[in-house]
Amino acid sequence: MLLFDQAGPANTADVIQQVCAAAGRQPVGTIVVASNTGATARQLLDALDRHSLSVRVVVVTHVCEFKPGIINELPDSERQSLESRGCRIVTAAHALSAGERALNRKFGGIGPLELVAHTLRMFGQGTKVALEIALMARDAGAAAPDQPLIAIGGSGRGADTALLLTPGTSASLLDSRIHDVICKPSLL
Repeated sequence: MLLFDQAGPANTADVIQQVCAAAGRQPVGTIVVASNTGATARQLLDALDRHSLSVRVVVVTHVCEFKPGIINELPDSERQSLESRGCRIVTAAHALSAGERALNRKFGGIGPLELVAHTLRMFGQGTKVALEIALMARDAGAAAPDQPLIAIGGSGRGADTALLLTPGTSASLLDSRIHDVICKPSLL
């Protein structure tokens, strides 16, 4: 496991390098990557091409209107470009918040999904994001059941975390298994 000195997008190139190395050591059929603008997904695709790795790439974006007034952060031209390179794009309700967050904002308190999300954040924001996007990919049928995959998450933009995991669906969240932490930021 590689630990970065800090979280954030400065780690993106190193995360992608670590993911390519891991995919070469332990072949996986799918890599799921969080990418709201398409930039991280493009970097991953270019690296996979350079390493001659044939892996299915699923790009998970923010839910529409994640930012007020912005329907979708992934421009249509970028979506089309990624799809032309073989990516499956998933834009869906966030598996670890969605409607529960709306109720919590309206009535106060914290629900079980937000508790899970906050617990995962103890390992870093990217860890929470990586598991969440893997769940979303499974929910959308973009990741095979009971098959390990690599999930790449981050803290804001870019990537700083990669996990080898077998996700359940949102409805079977607790059946998910994190097999290995490929890289993540140190929280010291």
